[in-house]
Amino acid sequence: MSATPRSATRELLSILKPFWPALSLSIGLGIVGGLAITALLTSINRVLNAEGGMTSGMMLAFSAICALALLSSILSNIGTNYVGQKVIARLRKTLGGRVLSAPIEQLERYRTHRLIPVLTHDIDTVSDLAFGLPQLVISLTVTLGCLGYLATLSLPMFLVAASAVVLGTIAQYVARGYGMAGFEAAREEEDLLQKHYRGMAEGAKELRINRPRRQRLHGRLLDETVERICRLQVRSVNIFLTASTFGSLLFFVVIGTALAVQTWWPTSDRSVLSGFVMTLLFMKGPLESVLSLLPLISRNRIALRRIAELNEQFSNPEPYLLLENDVSRPAQEVRSIELRDVGYSYPGVPGSTPFRFGPVNLTIRPGEILFIVGENGCGKTTLIKLLLGLYTPHEGSLLLNGEEVTAQARDDYRQLFTTVFADYYLFDDLVDGEQQLPEEAGRYLKRLEIAHKVSVSDGSFTTTDLSTGQRKRLALVNAWIEKRPVLVFDEWAADQDPTFRRIFYTELLPELKRMGKTIIVISHDDRYFDSADQLLRLAGGRVVEELQPA
Repeated sequence: MSATPRSATRELLSILKPFWPALSLSIGLGIVGGLAITALLTSINRVLNAEGGMTSGMMLAFSAICALALLSSILSNIGTNYVGQKVIARLRKTLGGRVLSAPIEQLERYRTHRLIPVLTHDIDTVSDLAFGLPQLVISLTVTLGCLGYLATLSLPMFLVAASAVVLGTIAQYVARGYGMAGFEAAREEEDLLQKHYRGMAEGAKELRINRPRRQRLHGRLLDETVERICRLQVRSVNIFLTASTFGSLLFFVVIGTALAVQTWWPTSDRSVLSGFVMTLLFMKGPLESVLSLLPLISRNRIALRRIAELNEQFSNPEPYLLLENDVSRPAQEVRSIELRDVGYSYPGVPGSTPFRFGPVNLTIRPGEILFIVGENGCGKTTLIKLLLGLYTPHEGSLLLNGEEVTAQARDDYRQLFTTVFADYYLFDDLVDGEQQLPEEAGRYLKRLEIAHKVSVSDGSFTTTDLSTGQRKRLALVNAWIEKRPVLVFDEWAADQDPTFRRIFYTELLPELKRMGKTIIVISHDDRYFDSADQLLRLAGGRVVEELQPA
């Protein structure tokens, strides 16, 4: 399994690594812009206290600094926006690639209601920070520049202002600890909320039939989860807001202190006091801008941690599954597919005995129809996944034409199969979008009585909004179009009416066999078992009967 996930900081540095040159340039421009804004402030203070007012030289300098501040700030915003969008695009591509190349076992154990929020909610959170980064860089630079200017005006007053900033920073640090805990808990609840939403969408029919379950989901589970998220978010944000308001109040305390000092110990240079007060009032805006981004930064750390966890969870992709280097190869000739002493064990669940499949020995010949039968939970789907190379055997070997299917050859081996799983997903686009719908496929559409509802246009099915049984018929047509030598049907007939069930077993399967197809069928329809060339019965993860029906 994966190692301990990387911290949010390490994950952020890893994400930004390809963009350091552009990001460094953007940050540098932002710093220049912030310093230019600070220079404008000092210029204004000098003009206000100059006896002759603004000279032509001052006006030129002021205009030049304005132009520099404007240009550098715009370029910094453009640069950070570019980097931010590139980071988001790279994250989406990288995480999508991780999911696509992750072993099936890992995908099955990583729940969908945990996966989807990372790919949507957490990436959007990182995206929000990308938009706020220019504001953060410029505001932080202006704040530091103003503190530097205060030091040049009066060192004692600067120390008072710096002490206030340090005190406000400590308050923000303490608030961040409490706020982060709340944001973390709220993020956990987001996963639970996603689970409830999924239940509402996928279980809509069941919820309408079962009033108590519907009321429990809406009145207790959904409402309570939403309220918990609301309470956690409100409390966490309020903590940050309280600390931010405290920091803002400190500015006026410092200004009041400076005015009191001037009253008690007046100085001859009043420009120092006016410059001090004006700088503090000006600095208040950028500093509050920085403080307003702290909740987003905290949420961003949580999002980055979740992204790091997902990266670590799927850090062991299937070897040689190189999607970016996908090259179409001619299909291999299938002379035999063999499982030799194959065994597979599922991870244990507390309180129950782990399910162990096998050892199983099985040989499938080309043009053969194999039925796999048995009670629910006996290992039929596990056997199919082992035959397809979706699961790697823990014991024994998978062989094609007498040669073991290695990790390097596994993806090529899978291309021999077309599958219609019991929990299949029907894509509306064909594998080769350029090909035309074969005339024979049109005949299949008509025979399966879906030609009046769906056709192929621009390489895609015109609709997949059909009944469950009709969608399975469409999946059967799609399987035929792919023209692969081995077809696998996982309880295809379970959702069909008796007429189409009979057509499947007595007409379609024999016709596919005459075309040279090798066919593997999981079935509970014992009245059609005589359609098989070989019948394999499973019980408790083992073969209990192997027959060749007469």
